[in-house]
Amino acid sequence: MADADDTDGPHARIAADPADRPYQRPAQDTFWRPALLALVAAAMLAALAWYVIETRDARAPAALAPSKTAEKPAAGPAQPPAIQHPLPAPSPADSASLPKLDVSDALLRQALVQLIGHDAFDALVYPSALVRRIVATVDNLPRRSAPRRVMPVNPVPGAFGVSGQGNDVAISAQNSARYAPYVRALESVDAAALIAAYVHAYPLFQQAYRELGYADGYFNDRLVAALEDLLAAPEIGAPVKLLRPKVLYEFADPALETASAGQKIMLRMGVDNARRVKAKLREIRQALAAAAASR
Repeated sequence: MADADDTDGPHARIAADPADRPYQRPAQDTFWRPALLALVAAAMLAALAWYVIETRDARAPAALAPSKTAEKPAAGPAQPPAIQHPLPAPSPADSASLPKLDVSDALLRQALVQLIGHDAFDALVYPSALVRRIVATVDNLPRRSAPRRVMPVNPVPGAFGVSGQGNDVAISAQNSARYAPYVRALESVDAAALIAAYVHAYPLFQQAYRELGYADGYFNDRLVAALEDLLAAPEIGAPVKLLRPKVLYEFADPALETASAGQKIMLRMGVDNARRVKAKLREIRQALAAAAASR
């Protein structure tokens, strides 16, 4: 089993992280949580951070720093990849009004408080290095696993719930109740206002994305890819079966066990929560498309 600081590919992602699986822990430990889908979906609420978080490090973790292991470009001239989902260019006045990335938390905090309220922000959101945490989380959602220390929201309380015993174990129906406050927070977000704030602050997100090693990448393209991956998550009405070959639970269905980190999140929260989350993600995706069309 790889250590949490191992990599997944050339950009210092986490590979084979145990938190990529359903995991039975004591009540004080936690799982990824759905409020982040709001964050993820607009890069202002960062893409559902639902992995187990055992510590809360106030420092920006190494995974948020520029990658030192990025692939070297191929020899010879190369054209940067075409932007698939361009956003409106910021006006000179908007660009001048943005803070530097290293001191952008106050701006993000104000935007998120306006979207979800003070109480929800204080209860759900990790308040430091917000742009970098959001970008790192969005980038990792379509992958098999994601770093534990880059999540931009606080842990959901309670232990992962299972039912049955022996060879007949499944995710408990009661487990979905743990996610209810986060789903309600997501549903309360005005998608158009969320995207307006995101477009205004987009240069900060783009800078953070380049710091990860994507010199020619376009963060909004990655955000759209993450949203579409979440929307493609399977919906399973029956209890999701689990295996426990050792300490960690695994999905019994090999297709689910090899799904992306984001899709596994959707499975853990229960089919009703997942459908509600998908409804809001579709609104956000439509708002993104409308913003792109206004260029």
